[in-house]
Amino acid sequence: MTDLSLYRNIGIFAHVDAGKTTTTERILKLTGKIHKTGEVHDGAATTDFMDQERERGITIQSAATTCFWRDHRFNIIDTPGHVDFTVEVYRSLKVLDGGVGVFCGSGGVEPQSETNWRYANDSKVSRIIFVNKLDRVGADFLKVVDQVENVLGAIPLVMVLPIGTEDDFIGIVDLLTRKSHIWPDPGNPEKFEVGDVPEEMVDQVEKYREKLIEMAVEQDDDVMESYLDGEEPSIDDIKRCIRKGTIALDFFPTYCGSAFKDKGIQLVLDAVVDYLPSPTEVPAQPLTDEEGEPNGEFALVDETEPFRALAFKIMEDRFGALTFVRVYSGVLNKGDSILNSYTGKSERIGRMVEMHADDRNEIDRAQAGDIFAIVGMKNVQTGHTLCSTKHPCTLEPMVFPDPVISIAVSPKDKSSVDKLGVAIGKMIAEDPSFRVETDEDSGETILKGMGELHLDIKVDILNRTYGVELEVGAPQVAYRETITQEIEDTYTHKKQSGGSGQFGKIDYRIKPGEPGTGYVFNSSVVGGNVPKEFFPAIEKGFKGMMENGPIAGFPVLDIEIELYDGGFHAVDSSAVAFELAARGAYRQSMPKAGPELIEPIMKVDVFTPDDHVGDVIGDLNRRRGMIKDQDTGAAGVRVKADVPLSEMFGYIGSLRTMTSGRGQFSMEFSHYSQCPRTVSEAVVEDEKARQEAKAKK
Repeated sequence: MTDLSLYRNIGIFAHVDAGKTTTTERILKLTGKIHKTGEVHDGAATTDFMDQERERGITIQSAATTCFWRDHRFNIIDTPGHVDFTVEVYRSLKVLDGGVGVFCGSGGVEPQSETNWRYANDSKVSRIIFVNKLDRVGADFLKVVDQVENVLGAIPLVMVLPIGTEDDFIGIVDLLTRKSHIWPDPGNPEKFEVGDVPEEMVDQVEKYREKLIEMAVEQDDDVMESYLDGEEPSIDDIKRCIRKGTIALDFFPTYCGSAFKDKGIQLVLDAVVDYLPSPTEVPAQPLTDEEGEPNGEFALVDETEPFRALAFKIMEDRFGALTFVRVYSGVLNKGDSILNSYTGKSERIGRMVEMHADDRNEIDRAQAGDIFAIVGMKNVQTGHTLCSTKHPCTLEPMVFPDPVISIAVSPKDKSSVDKLGVAIGKMIAEDPSFRVETDEDSGETILKGMGELHLDIKVDILNRTYGVELEVGAPQVAYRETITQEIEDTYTHKKQSGGSGQFGKIDYRIKPGEPGTGYVFNSSVVGGNVPKEFFPAIEKGFKGMMENGPIAGFPVLDIEIELYDGGFHAVDSSAVAFELAARGAYRQSMPKAGPELIEPIMKVDVFTPDDHVGDVIGDLNRRRGMIKDQDTGAAGVRVKADVPLSEMFGYIGSLRTMTSGRGQFSMEFSHYSQCPRTVSEAVVEDEKARQEAKAKK
């Protein structure tokens, strides 16, 4: 029986280009998992194994690997940093017990860091912080610590201080032991010298060490009492307090170094062992009913409990479909039959493998706390619960964001048509934020995703991996409709045609809802004028019409419908009659409620050298952007703005031209906002023309 206290399930996450994958490579080298370090810029990183990842130098899909440090088993997931692939971070954090948040020493807390941090907060994942790239121009460890506090609202617990900065960065001081660690030879991370604190840093080290101890001892009343009486706690007591506070998310131990120059990684590995929780130290996963509501039961991390696991990722590779699984309780043996509680079907487990990026080792058994992959499972999707056939249950499901951008594609030749269907089926299973629809009138396939890069990668995978050549249309923005006025109205559905008739009368109010609420239905009917059993049919009738707005047929958002009265017939009223009444009411009232078009607004974060700030801001203003903030750093300026998605197509090309290739940007969906009249009219005209063209086809 394996000792679960020696397990650490951790994820490495950060903003794009903060050095997550390089950090993972150094960890694998130090733990003996690989013997030659692969560099991201050379396209040789172990966990970046897709062609697209190696060419672009970015991580696209999360990769799992296992290694060992100080007799502890680390299951590590390296996640993407680019905003278009945040779904990979979200689902990885969902199944992890701890994380390492990597921040760039000069870039600091960047937009994707904020999003990932928010996801980790939602999933209640304990974290340590690693401030990377301290050898870069403009790197400032304490400035990043300050940003963690002010931007993320988190409490960093400074565990080390850097010796030197930028080109002079040579090592770190461990505040707990008051020892310096200096790496004289880049490329040889195992070789470092432990010595005394440099003379000029003694006062600073004592100041930060005192802060560290004061924050740590708050976790234990007895230790704090002794400390206040003038007795310094032992290092073991301090570590125990830090562990307790880290697991409780009271603070986050913060380290620094340079992964690329092999400095500081050992202390991060020690911190994972010392401070991040084992599977038994995190709150048990709640079980839910069929509606997804918690039912008061939990999946306890225990081998003797019934088998319960979550499928958190599907991946197609040369050996077939891989289903990545996190086991929360019980044991799974090769040859066992398990139940997919979502589909109600059971499957027999053939092959189980432990992953190392795209290599695998066969295993015969997995237990609570393990992360591994099952080969060849059918009909399993991300978020499905796998459980014992004798003890059916459902784990808390995953919720994925809706796409904000779409493109129309069509195969270039007949041989690609059949391949396209098969390929898309596999890709949807792998990535829940990627959606596909077929336009029934034109026969075009519509790909929907989280951004231009997301769809660009998908088209590239279809072409290279599956041999499907596509003609790609212009990107389409996911416009929506809403209303601006409250309206009170009545509608009667009445039909008499021999035999039993249909009758349903509803009195209702339609009003604008709170932003982000989608569709809300409630009833205030008293006195039984509309029997309660018909409420679901009325709600269904209205909801079914929300896909088709009154202006241009876009889905409707942020609308509240209240049923306050009505009438029914003892014989002729039925659920169908009231559902039809709701549909008729929608068609009658929506055009009168001040409908308007709303468009997706993106949170845009642009980095530019100082001498191009004016050009960048002027360009964002021309794109209808609203500048929110400017942050001047040593290497340049970060401009934050809210900009309509429709104005951001092809922005990377413009930015590179403006900044002589030195500018970078990231964007993510923020909210929907009202379209200006001129834009709205143009969109409606385009949509009408598109519908007419489809009708002619």
